[in-house]
Amino acid sequence: MTAPVLMYTTAVCPFCVRAKQLLKARGVAEIEEIRVDLDPQRRDEMMQKTQRRTVPQIYIGDTHVGGCDDLVALDAAGGLKPLLEG
Repeated sequence: MTAPVLMYTTAVCPFCVRAKQLLKARGVAEIEEIRVDLDPQRRDEMMQKTQRRTVPQIYIGDTHVGGCDDLVALDAAGGLKPLLEG
């Protein structure tokens, strides 16, 4: 079982697609997506929580991983699997 994954996304974000592909390749079956392009209040929420404007913004459990590049770097450093395992 993997830790819950929450991702702030938009419909036409190639980085969001790449991040989802990596997470699924690492065994994540379910990603809770919050589409900030459909709900401006959720974008405001994302910016307050993360201090960032860009998508994706990824949370694994209570940990803010960051964006797609941060996720890829975490995986390359060997930190993604332990984080997903909780």
